[in-house]
Amino acid sequence: MNGWLAASGLVTIVVGLVHSIFGERLIFQRLRTGNGWIPTQCGPQLREPHVRILWVSWHLVTLIGWALSAVLLMLSLPAATAWPTHPMLIAIVAGLLASSALVFIGTKGKHPGWIGLLVAAVLALLGGWL
Repeated sequence: MNGWLAASGLVTIVVGLVHSIFGERLIFQRLRTGNGWIPTQCGPQLREPHVRILWVSWHLVTLIGWALSAVLLMLSLPAATAWPTHPMLIAIVAGLLASSALVFIGTKGKHPGWIGLLVAAVLALLGGWL
């Protein structure tokens, strides 16, 4: 088993979990009315459909991250081929690095999500090299 890739997959799972939990508590909890599961409260800039798609998009990022985690965990298994011949691993590392850079640039480094994504990218890169 490739421990670096397994660690990258586990870090990615944790990043997704933290992303969804904190998003629900810090953002979407205030946008709910009554007992609804999907937030519908809106302000002058957003209408209900915008708030709904924002909520869906927020959690879609987590689900896609978990799919990526599953691929990393599968690649960590002994039967999987590794770097540099495995195009999936190259795509994953590039995607994680780009995601980390996007969060860093977009939030001026104030949102800690870029750190988790960068750690996952470095672990996956090490898993491909070592």
